[in-house]
Amino acid sequence: MKGFVLGGVSSGVGKTVATLATIRALSEAGDEVQPAKAGPDFIDPSHHAAVAGRPSRTLDLWLCGEDGVRRNYDRGEGDVCVVEGVMGLYDGDGSSTAMVAEALELPVVLVVDAKAGMESVAATALGFQRYAETIGRDVEVAGIVAQRAHGGRHEQGIRDALPDGLEYFGRIPPADDLEIPERHLGLHMGEETPLEADALARAAEHLEVDRLLGVAAEPATPAGMGESGTRVPDPESEPELEPVNARVAVASDAAFCFRYPATLERFRERADVCTFSPVAGDPVPDCDGVYLPGGYPELHAAELEESGTLADLGRRASEGLPVIGECGGLMAMAESLTTVDGETREMAGILPATVTMHDRYQALNHVELEAVADGPTAGSGTRIRGHEFHYSRASIRGDEDARFAFETVRGDGIDGDHDGLLEYESLGTYAHVHPESGAFDRFLELLA
Repeated sequence: MKGFVLGGVSSGVGKTVATLATIRALSEAGDEVQPAKAGPDFIDPSHHAAVAGRPSRTLDLWLCGEDGVRRNYDRGEGDVCVVEGVMGLYDGDGSSTAMVAEALELPVVLVVDAKAGMESVAATALGFQRYAETIGRDVEVAGIVAQRAHGGRHEQGIRDALPDGLEYFGRIPPADDLEIPERHLGLHMGEETPLEADALARAAEHLEVDRLLGVAAEPATPAGMGESGTRVPDPESEPELEPVNARVAVASDAAFCFRYPATLERFRERADVCTFSPVAGDPVPDCDGVYLPGGYPELHAAELEESGTLADLGRRASEGLPVIGECGGLMAMAESLTTVDGETREMAGILPATVTMHDRYQALNHVELEAVADGPTAGSGTRIRGHEFHYSRASIRGDEDARFAFETVRGDGIDGDHDGLLEYESLGTYAHVHPESGAFDRFLELLA
């Protein structure tokens, strides 16, 4: 499947809107589009899925490694893959957009803010193109999409200013109805506040679909794949994973919505999977283990307290049901959650901790954790990588007796030095991990 990367000159330049308009333009031209996101984000991919009609793939070298990124790309479906970048093209030491584009050998279409420039837009793009050579990265900046550009003289001036070797792929016109509302952790989810279809259609009209398809390239072949695209077993790079006799219940609603498509795919490949909604008061299903993804429990704290599902989950966990929770899942596993308004609500009470929301983020980083003992997601001495982004802070009750699964090699974790609070057979962590880490496979195998 051919593809290209939409990279930005900086954060906030309008990559997500440009990506959604590109998906819309290609879809209207009759192409099946597979969206993807460079970086560990959950929110932008929800907007991709709302427009493309299929889940967005996560492409992050820190989380997945080079082979893992290539495998995740390869698992996509469609005629062309549109990869939205993260931050500015070269920003990020663990997995920048440029690093992902280089690993996949895909060209970059640069999103440049053109609202107050013409020749300067070309100069900016040329600088980004030449910078790759300066730092020794094999990254092809093929051309630009001009964000917030008017038509007529403005557009023509940008076209005329671009030097040979930089193509013009179209523009996104300035429009108030192309703004996605923001809140803590980023944009609103795609299911909550999707862009108006008419506004997106109008923006898509100004993109040059034939040029975009013309620049799309075949990606680097992942390990375990033959030249023809047929999968070839490669036990060293991708060991074959056997099914397990287990049933996993996954929380899925507006409070628990931060999960990678690949995680559910891995669960479904190896086990029986069911979903339930704690916000709606669904009973905890009959299962061998529970996964609480991240999300926004702080926005639904009252419903979670009143529904009774978390109380039931706490009782089941105390009887030995294994539960793993990531970030928002950790918050829901705590004894209580205090919102920024000072309102305290009871949670599941699985972990000996209370959680408090803050006005500013408390951690934002790629993380690396080392297991200090055998645990539900990693064996002793194993290192796993993930990422953390949260506005809450957990306070441990009786911290001298707290049991942690991990020491933090990189990142903040729960107390600056540790992450993964353990109680009963359950684990709550601030780190989000990808199935390429092996964490979910270990969890499944312990349930069998």
